[in-house]
Order: sequence, then structure tokens, then C-alpha cells
Amino acid sequence: MSRFSITHAPHIRTKDDSTRIMFYTIIALLPAAIAGTCLFGMNSIVLMVSSIIAAVITEYLMLFMRGKKAVPADVFSAVITGMLLAMVITSATPWWMVMMGSIFAISIVKHAFGGLGFNIFNPALAARAFMLASWPVIMTTWPKPFDMATGATQLALVKSKALEMSIMNMPGHINTYWQLFIGSRGGSLGETSVIALLIGAAFLLIKGIIDWRIPVSFILTVAAISALFGADPIFHVMAGGLVLGAFFMATDPVTKPMGRAGRWIFGIGCGAITVVIRFLGGYPEGVCYAILIMNGFTPLIDRYVTDRVYGHGVKNRKNDKRHN
Repeated sequence: MSRFSITHAPHIRTKDDSTRIMFYTIIALLPAAIAGTCLFGMNSIVLMVSSIIAAVITEYLMLFMRGKKAVPADVFSAVITGMLLAMVITSATPWWMVMMGSIFAISIVKHAFGGLGFNIFNPALAARAFMLASWPVIMTTWPKPFDMATGATQLALVKSKALEMSIMNMPGHINTYWQLFIGSRGGSLGETSVIALLIGAAFLLIKGIIDWRIPVSFILTVAAISALFGADPIFHVMAGGLVLGAFFMATDPVTKPMGRAGRWIFGIGCGAITVVIRFLGGYPEGVCYAILIMNGFTPLIDRYVTDRVYGHGVKNRKNDKRHN
């Protein structure tokens, strides 16, 4: 005779706890970090190490001030924030500047809202926005790969009309695609190599760490609206920080919507805002601000766009919302 045991939820358990998930994320970032080091030199390592050290130390200090004990998830979360911040800035950034950004990310963006799991905005992107507002010249100085010279990014050239919005009619546009794909272009040290980012993204997707809905809707929206503007969609998908932002920033488990439908809305919103900033705004890249803006809409999306609860119909779900 079979025996039944009655237990409280959750009834389905997995070995992938938050610490393991964060560890997998760090592994997924390594290909892009290695590519950035190969492309932009050893200063990339200095920036990443400085950013991570500042983030981890600030994490411990904030937890101590709040009277809380540090757990592995807190440390891994700080490491990810430090890595991501270093990857979304130019390799010409001084080490002390990225440390200031990490301190801002952990103390203000994360712990001011309650710590891990309570922050409203992505800490690394918010810190990047803070650094861009504080040191705009340095933050927009883009060294070229394998070269000490600096120059404008492809998106900046498009914005300044030095490069046509549609490169399909340009001789050698396939070569341009290849340069974008391998990372032989100016940009932030962790965003230029699309192939390295896709390797890390594939790892996260296979492990089930991230949901495909946000990056797919994000990227397809940018491609579709870019085509409507008469621009080359392939160029605008691979140029800038779209791939890094779509797979590693917009999928942040704390700041993304919880429901499947909400994630589609989140991704489409990120894509639309990105294109609007790129084509109509004064700044050539919009991924950072698009994700931050949609982070602010996440609570609203979760409030009004939720998945159907098992055992409840649509009518009951609406009634439950009205009485909450």
C-alpha cells in the first residue's frame, strides 16, 4: 500500500538555489570578459578586479551597518554587479572611477532599497548612468581594439551621419557584420564581442537560468522598428550593447516582471525605448536607459499583467485582484 505525505509548499524543489544561479551567471560572463581583455588590453582586467573588489567590500560594509550577516548569495550578487559594471564602461575608464560606480551601485541602488531582492533598478546600469552623468567625457572615450587610439562607436557615427543609417548598400557590409560579431570595434569592454556574449547566453538558457521571452522580444523589437526607420536591423542588433543588455541585464531576476506575459511587455518596451533614443534622442545608445525605465514599470506590470493561477479562471483572478 502506498503512503502519502502531506507537506507545505514548495512541492517541487531544485538544486539550483540563488547562490548556484549567480555562480552560473558569473561563468556565463567569462567569455565576454576574456574577449574584452583580448580586444582592449590588460586594463580591462584592472577595471573588472577593481569593480568587483569595491562591490564586495561595500556589500560587507552595508550588511554590517544594517546588522545583517553576509551569506554566499550576497557576495556572488556583488561580484556579478561589479563584473557587469566593468563590462558596460569604456576600457579607458580609470580604476578609481569604476570603484566609485560600484560603491554607488551597492550602497545606493541596492541597499538603500532593502538589499538583495528589493532593489527596483538594475544596480550596474544605474551606476553606469551615474558615472555617465558625473564623468561624461571619459565615459564616452572609446579605445579601438588592439590600438591605443580612440574613436567613435558605430552608433555614434550613425548618429552623426558619418555612417549611413542603412549599411546594406555599403561595399563590404558583410565585413562590417563580421567585425561586429567578433568584437573588432569600439565600445564598452564587455559588449563588443557578440559571439562571446551568445556563448554565455546559450549557457544560461540551457541551464534554465534566464527566460528567453525578454531577450527575444527585446531584440526582435529593435530589429523590427529599426527596419521601419529604414535602417539595417542586423546592424542595430549587433551594434552597441543590445546583446549584453538583452541577455544579462534585462533578465535580472529582481527587476524583471514575474509573469510570462509581463516579460513580453517588458522586452517590447525595452526595445521600443532603445530605438527611440537611438534615432530620435541626443544620445547614440539607448539600451541602458531603456532597461532602467522599464525597471520602473515592473511593479505596474506585475500588478496588472499576471499569469493565470492554477485552478482559477480569469473571472476569479480579476475578483481576487479587486479585493486585494
